[in-house]
Amino acid sequence: MPNNWETIIGLEIHAQLSTESKIFCGCSTRFGDEPNQNTCPVCLGLPGALPVLNRRVIELGARAALALGLRINQTSIFARKNYFYPDLPKGYQISQYDQPFSANGELEIMTTERDDAGHPVEWKPKRIAITRLHLEEDAGKNVHEGLPEVDRYSYIDLNRAGTPLAEIVTEPDFRTSWEAYDYVNHVRRALQWVGASEADMEKGNLRCEANVSVRRIGDTKFGTKSELKNLNSVRFMQRAIEYEVNRQIGVLESGGRLVQETRLWDDRLLETRPMRSKEEAHDYRYFPEPDLPPLVVSAEFIERVRASMPELPEARRKRFMEQYGLSFSDASQLTSERSLADYYEQAAEASGNPRTTANWLRSELLRELEAADLQASGSPVAPGELGALLRMIDEEKISGKQGKDVLVEMFRTGKAAASIVEEQGLAQVSDTSEIDRMIAEILVANPQQLAGYRAGKEALFGFFVGQVMKASKGKANPKVVNERLKEKLQG
Repeated sequence: MPNNWETIIGLEIHAQLSTESKIFCGCSTRFGDEPNQNTCPVCLGLPGALPVLNRRVIELGARAALALGLRINQTSIFARKNYFYPDLPKGYQISQYDQPFSANGELEIMTTERDDAGHPVEWKPKRIAITRLHLEEDAGKNVHEGLPEVDRYSYIDLNRAGTPLAEIVTEPDFRTSWEAYDYVNHVRRALQWVGASEADMEKGNLRCEANVSVRRIGDTKFGTKSELKNLNSVRFMQRAIEYEVNRQIGVLESGGRLVQETRLWDDRLLETRPMRSKEEAHDYRYFPEPDLPPLVVSAEFIERVRASMPELPEARRKRFMEQYGLSFSDASQLTSERSLADYYEQAAEASGNPRTTANWLRSELLRELEAADLQASGSPVAPGELGALLRMIDEEKISGKQGKDVLVEMFRTGKAAASIVEEQGLAQVSDTSEIDRMIAEILVANPQQLAGYRAGKEALFGFFVGQVMKASKGKANPKVVNERLKEKLQG
């Protein structure tokens, strides 16, 4: 981007809350069922059907709001947002407008620019103001097949209509696409961490829209914005913002004029394209939903939800750094997902060596988990067993190299570390008398090499170590072998 331009970005995230039934009826929210299977008169918008608010939505909405640092309003109002689209059965969406469920939050994220290879440059904190988190129902889904103007068919699946959403709206506080990228990842992790949402973009239960504009450095007035939709991955969102910024600058520098519009991201052509002119709030003709009373939550309810919350990921990352002496990078990776952080703490307690546990978990165990497409919560190696394995290595009962092989076998079979070590006869020989016996036999059998070493050829030390390890079939403790050999050779 040219140096004389500044990017202004605001984000809207729609997160489906993890309820078993919809927000205003008892239909299932299960993903992947046959089209239009999970519907009823309420979510189909049939005349005479009345909405009834799902209490679980309020609990999960409160968890989401508190996880993102928002203030929960004790009274909020549901409103009708009127617009006409094929996947909106009632012709309006029940949402919230001027009196939302929660508002006025501030969230600190860690963010960084990336180099040309996409690697982080330098992590730094950034504070993002969150305008509101409000509750609403989702629309259905339009499904298109065939080529436009040739053999085009469109279908409507209303299974998703009425599923509960938390819409999270920020102030225009982002200045780069990577800041937006890091923010969405932060929010997604926080929602998953507290159990508010699965936040799985592949299933569509977390969707993101970006409002993007540019202005010349020094200007205080915002430029004309475009709203980017169809952002079904965080990486696509980042690319779409980059493309849109360059497009807008190109239009303005060539003397053109921007129009406020909604644009779609085409992940095949890697470009944005116009969808429709962007509506203003008054175009939706908001008014209070007449079939729902004001939503009132007590201070006691809010405190009860707060007390049930787990330690949040950023707080846990900082604690891992302070309590266990981990680097920012290590602690960030270990708190990237809640079950991984839980696994690490249990394994570290069992091993008594937090730093070593972090290294083994990040390298050896995560490699096995990724290959098996498993999360830490589904690991066949229990955290206590990983800790037991690392304790055996620290106590020099087995070597680190043997430990790696044992871990692979533990992952494959689910057996305990001690059982595998015993079955395979891997326990190291640390008995100095036994090692001294082997050393004595090897020195007698290799008089020429012994004379050479004592004449100054110190490189022959490795030869003697190898001979002892061979004689012990790899079971001799390398540390003890080195210590005893030095003493015997010098003698």
